[in-house]
Amino acid sequence: MSAPAPGLRALPVGRHALLVEVATGEDAQALHAELLRRRAAGTLPPVREIVPAARTVLLDGLAEPRALAADLARWSVPPLAAAGGAPVVLPVRYDGADLAEVAALWGVAEEEVARIHSGLEFRVAFCGFAPGFGYLTGLPERLHVPRRATPRTAVPAGSVGLAGPYTGVYPRSSPGGWQLLGRTDAVLWDTGREPAALLSPGTRVRFEVVA
Repeated sequence: MSAPAPGLRALPVGRHALLVEVATGEDAQALHAELLRRRAAGTLPPVREIVPAARTVLLDGLAEPRALAADLARWSVPPLAAAGGAPVVLPVRYDGADLAEVAALWGVAEEEVARIHSGLEFRVAFCGFAPGFGYLTGLPERLHVPRRATPRTAVPAGSVGLAGPYTGVYPRSSPGGWQLLGRTDAVLWDTGREPAALLSPGTRVRFEVVA
């Protein structure tokens, strides 16, 4: 995005929040990163929560949301930079129920799916659906796959799946329609841990093949 940010709309939500709409998922990630940077630098008005989504960012707990909305239109938001720090590594057994279907959609042998998927680096764009569920970007467009035509009534906790441009890991057993590649024993959500979520927006993630 550049200033004035094309396609940016700041919509009031109640008395103390703004929902900022942008054009693309990458714009949302870039805006989220810039908001965090400005908050850390002390140049953002006090805000209780900054919550990214697919193409929006919610700012909640603002004293003067209208003033910030006017200011946002003048911001210059730099492109999303590579995240710093070491990635979270999730060990995965690539034996998922949809491995053959994904291989067919990718036009590769089944054993190649694990190599391709584990060779990519992902970034948590936003969280939702269930506590601890991160929507991970990083799949090249040629590897995007559709959701299952008929969702499963129960997907096991730790299942690693694909849907559209995203990779995700189910933090608990739940219904779901993503294409399943395998499972990890990593605990995605633990209320006894601080923070409870293993994955948060901006986190780098890699998957590691295990037997």
